[in-house]
Amino acid sequence: MAKRDYYEVLGVDRSAELDEIKKAYRKLAVRYHPDRNAGDTQAEERFKEATEAYDVLANPQKRQAYDQFGFAGVDGMAGGQGHDYSHVFRDFEDVFGDVGSIFDSFFTRTDRRRGGGRGGGAGRGDDLRYDLRIPFEQAVFGTKADVAYRRQEACSRCDGSGTEGTTARSICPTCGGSGQVRRNSGFFSIATSCPSCGGEGEVIENPCRACRGTGREQKERRLRVTIPVGMENGKRIQLTGQGDAGIGRAPAGDLYVFVHVEPHPCYQRHGDDLYCVIPLAFTQAALGTSILVRTLDDRRIRVKVPAGTQPAKLLRVRGEGVPHPDNPGRRGDLYIKVAVTVPDRLSSHARKLLGEVAEAVGEESSPEPVPLAELE
Repeated sequence: MAKRDYYEVLGVDRSAELDEIKKAYRKLAVRYHPDRNAGDTQAEERFKEATEAYDVLANPQKRQAYDQFGFAGVDGMAGGQGHDYSHVFRDFEDVFGDVGSIFDSFFTRTDRRRGGGRGGGAGRGDDLRYDLRIPFEQAVFGTKADVAYRRQEACSRCDGSGTEGTTARSICPTCGGSGQVRRNSGFFSIATSCPSCGGEGEVIENPCRACRGTGREQKERRLRVTIPVGMENGKRIQLTGQGDAGIGRAPAGDLYVFVHVEPHPCYQRHGDDLYCVIPLAFTQAALGTSILVRTLDDRRIRVKVPAGTQPAKLLRVRGEGVPHPDNPGRRGDLYIKVAVTVPDRLSSHARKLLGEVAEAVGEESSPEPVPLAELE
């Protein structure tokens, strides 16, 4: 299986600061740590994947090598294939604050598990990802898009209880309702999730036949997502509580909509500015003119071309660029690059007139080379 991009694994942008990287890794490490997901090989792989990504992106030298050369840049470094991550775990105190907080995050108490606050207890629903492709124009000016995806929701038969009919849950005999069991390792006594109840503190004697005691079932969900003006390619929109439903009273996860902007055949975007190329006849460039230019939102604006405009000259039109997300009334600029065209066929009359022009302006018959920078 091909490796995923490290930034994608942690769910951060390529410009993310170290604090954001740590926060993203902490969230994944808490969710997929093997001690919380006993026997779940998929969770174990996700934990290893997140740890490998954090190992590279939290280290300035490794991150620079990865940004420049990709996976090849970190081969042979810690974080590559088959490396020992023990040094990463020694850095847990830097990520989680202190050793105690690690286990507080991994193995929360039953009272937090039963309807605790967001971002806290075990049983919180998984976050989901949706990739949305939109046209260039919609990203610039904003739009509303319908998304359809499948998520875990509370079972309609048992209303999320996981039990059949009025059957009640009973206290787990293994952990006595705490949701945790303790094991001794040297000088340490470590609390881990109870293997009998999965950390719930309770067991179901008669599971719901529809959801088999999970309290959840998969359903299709449809939402209308607002894409703000000035949306950039690769950015994400977080929809709180629209991910998988939590277990019991635990909160639902979030839905992250990653926006992929389709390229435009004529326009390019750089920040809040737009760029396009307009062809001009060499006589228009030489004599100057006024032209009508079609904008991205299908309007016509008049642009003055000064006499003597050179090829590749940029003409600036203020306020015709991308609206700013925080202030849609403020827009970037439109830059028009002039492409001077030369006719490949001339009538005898046109040829005679151009010959007169060449003689009048005194064209150079032996021009000297100019620096390449002047052509940019």
